[in-house]
Amino acid sequence: MDCPRVKICDLVPKEAVRSVYLVKHIALMEAKDGKKYLNIIFSDGTGDLEARAWTKAEEIFDNVPKGSFLLVEGTVNLFQGRKQFILQKYEKVDQENVNLDDFILKANTDPEVMFNELNEIVKRLDDVYIRELLQNILGDEEIARRLKLWQAGKSIHHAYRSGLLEHVLSCTKLADDLSPHYGVNKNYVVAGCILHDLCKIYELSDGINVEYTEEGKLVGHLVKILEIIDRFSYRMKDFPYQTKLHLKHIMLSHHGEYAYGSPKIPQTSEAMLVHLIDLMDSKMHTFETIKRNDNNTGHWSGFVKHLDRIVFKDELPFYPEHVSREEQKARPNKKRVTTQVKKEKVNKDIKNNLGSLLKDFKVDED
Repeated sequence: MDCPRVKICDLVPKEAVRSVYLVKHIALMEAKDGKKYLNIIFSDGTGDLEARAWTKAEEIFDNVPKGSFLLVEGTVNLFQGRKQFILQKYEKVDQENVNLDDFILKANTDPEVMFNELNEIVKRLDDVYIRELLQNILGDEEIARRLKLWQAGKSIHHAYRSGLLEHVLSCTKLADDLSPHYGVNKNYVVAGCILHDLCKIYELSDGINVEYTEEGKLVGHLVKILEIIDRFSYRMKDFPYQTKLHLKHIMLSHHGEYAYGSPKIPQTSEAMLVHLIDLMDSKMHTFETIKRNDNNTGHWSGFVKHLDRIVFKDELPFYPEHVSREEQKARPNKKRVTTQVKKEKVNKDIKNNLGSLLKDFKVDED
């Protein structure tokens, strides 16, 4: 079968499109006039695309499961400043006929590089029990394999291949930097940042269509990690009970508030810092994801429901040297004023030296 590909990131409004996409989400909706339509999210390795099907909605819904591949035809429109695909024709595509790597969003950094960097931080810890516990856990072949591949969340929080490892490493690097600043025990904060979301490898499934597992629904990663700590600490001779107790407290309190699913709230400085680092990394990553993927034109994103706000997408003004008020008005919302200043200087130099540049230039006439 012919499987044409147009990357979602390359789609242009008012463009007719024929391409294969992954069905990330599909839902049958009802309009105000009572007619059925489809709300679909198409996906590939470059992002997501909101889509609508206004005809044969129920037929399509009954025949197209989430996680399937479709060869679609339609047009890209702008709706409330966002790109929206209007589905006109579709054809199912067997998974064997597509390159799965084209449809899997991945972390920017190689997972092996991130995993090695994580282990280097662990090696520098000075609590022998915590260091060896972490080395034993990360040294487990199946845990290491999953950590290098798994997402951190189903749809929002580092929701791409190796996203969990990217989040864990980012938090661990913050723990390494911030613990001395706040005068807390770095061993516990680093351990907390490495272990707090580790059991997402059991809570979520792998593959293109990530879902919560039975273990994730019935137990969850906050409780599952206690089992992991017990399993690996029991293999170590005379592992201190108080050390294990405080590690478990950090795990149970890292969501920070009872309202956010924490069985406990942070009651040590180390637990509080782990919670704040986790919160900061996930929120900052969400902002960057919105700025990168939002399809709205202009400087602002569309309304982001889970953040309850819109997000400014451009870089903030930056002036390495003084400029007049008139120049500031003439260059609104430039991503980098330094780039503009350099560009103007180059253009001025070229203009001033144009005569000398062309003085020896000749054109041979036929």
